[in-house]
Amino acid sequence: MTLDLGLLLVLVLGIGFLAQWLAWRVKLPAILFLLLAGIALGPVSSWVVPDKLLGKLEIPVVSLSVALILFEGSLTLRFSELRGIGRVVRGLVTYGAVIAVLLLGVAAHYLAGLSWEVALLFGALTCVTGPTVIAPMLRTVRPNARIANTLRWEGIVIDPLGALFGVLVYEAVVSHHQGRTIGVFLAIVACGTAVGLLAAWLLASLLRRQMIPEYLQNYGSLVAVLAAFTLSNTMAHESGLLAVTVMGIALGNMRGVHIDDILDFKENLTTLLVSVLFILLAARLTWPLPDGVLWSGVAIFIAAQLVVRPVTVAVATMSSALSWRERALIAWVAPRGIVAAAVSALFALKLDALGMPGAQELVPLVFILIIGTVVLQSATARPLALWLKVAEPDATGVLIYGSDAVARAVARALADAGFRVIVADEQWDGIRLARMEGLTTFYGFPATAYAERHLDLTGIGRLLAMSFNRERNALACVYYLQEFGRTKIYRLPTEAPNEAGGRSQLGEPLQAPRLFDAEMTHERFAERLAEGWRIKSTRLTATYDWPHFIEQYGSMTVLLFGVEEKGALRVASVKRELEPRPGWMIITLVPPESL
Repeated sequence: MTLDLGLLLVLVLGIGFLAQWLAWRVKLPAILFLLLAGIALGPVSSWVVPDKLLGKLEIPVVSLSVALILFEGSLTLRFSELRGIGRVVRGLVTYGAVIAVLLLGVAAHYLAGLSWEVALLFGALTCVTGPTVIAPMLRTVRPNARIANTLRWEGIVIDPLGALFGVLVYEAVVSHHQGRTIGVFLAIVACGTAVGLLAAWLLASLLRRQMIPEYLQNYGSLVAVLAAFTLSNTMAHESGLLAVTVMGIALGNMRGVHIDDILDFKENLTTLLVSVLFILLAARLTWPLPDGVLWSGVAIFIAAQLVVRPVTVAVATMSSALSWRERALIAWVAPRGIVAAAVSALFALKLDALGMPGAQELVPLVFILIIGTVVLQSATARPLALWLKVAEPDATGVLIYGSDAVARAVARALADAGFRVIVADEQWDGIRLARMEGLTTFYGFPATAYAERHLDLTGIGRLLAMSFNRERNALACVYYLQEFGRTKIYRLPTEAPNEAGGRSQLGEPLQAPRLFDAEMTHERFAERLAEGWRIKSTRLTATYDWPHFIEQYGSMTVLLFGVEEKGALRVASVKRELEPRPGWMIITLVPPESL
């Protein structure tokens, strides 16, 4: 069946979107559905043949796409964060990663018959996990905080470091294959590093001096990345990927450079590129696979799952405070992701063009490992965590969006009651005050791709949207609807129902329940705090029950939360009026004259 070129491109874009949406719905890494979609469109149906679709543009398009993916990934590496990640994570991303590369290389050489050069390249590419595959899995598995933080930080740090390592190994392999001297290899590394640093410095200088208007900064950074990639390749063949990786790491660690908007743009662009690129790369696979590749890939996957990862974790966690149960789960969870798939496909194209033996087997072996680790670990990690007794119980923590006086007062009361609370906001002044008050914070809007990577939701099961921005509150509620469920998201309105008129009626069915009572608004809550009202926590008893409490503090008292005897949190809302019982701890807003 032959499809029109325009229709074919729309089909790929549409299927890429559906794959990303399906991944969001079922809380699995999107790469799994993208690869399966590519296999269905390519080898199975033959609707998409990338060699014919892209022609001579295939390698340039893939190269530029991978360059942008690597730049976006490396832009998130902060050297300042490396000091606080703990010895276990440092071990996993340094000598642990080297051990993984060597063991995976040995497995690829002896089980798949790859040459040592290609086998070590396979090891360098497949030692990398990443936040895009770890984050969805952690939300499903819900391990304890030590496991979750270890796996999350390993993915964040090793993503750009692994990309850099993979590029260096590739340069060494190509140099050896083409008979280049060590001096040529070092010259390639030096050129890529120099161009990357220079490009980062130039772009940072332009941004600091505001010589690029804000609406052109994303465009300008995109041009700068592609220009650095092309210039470096022109000066020293195959040094472009190293240049953009170094550029991202350098730019992300420069002071005084506001890159949040650029990072958001790059994340959105990367989502598009990943969706299209992985479908096209998977569509290039031949079916049936070359003789022995399928079984070799399965054997490598088993070795990676049962030997390589456990050995790596055992060495990296030696003498650590982690229990054997925690180490066992960490040793089981290591899904491969975007860097492995994207970079391996590009390298395979280039190595195949150079006539290197084993280049054609590189991509299917990597894809088998990706699909195997994602499917197996997604299906078994939660039951394993429960069996090992390292899974978090029901998520009772609270994510509060907003950091003004109202949000901070509520956050302090819940934290004092023993609940894990995260205060998230993009307003720095409020976040700074929340940190000074000892609250756990996240600086940024919680409904972004950046938050998906960096916001640790371990133990969090509710959202209270309490900022003074009505539209942002609504967006946060819609974003976390699938994450927490419709009964676990609430909002504090910015205006009373009789004040809104018909302006908010259209969106009302999508809105979360109103917090506390029908008359409470953000402004009214803030006014009462300013007038001396205070949030009070009280334990009810058989002799001092709710009616006695109201008799003492007055009918104006507002019930905010109730905590049952077993620790379950109840949230007061217009859709759920609480009836406090003896044994509960109640959190209320009481008037000043009653204190």
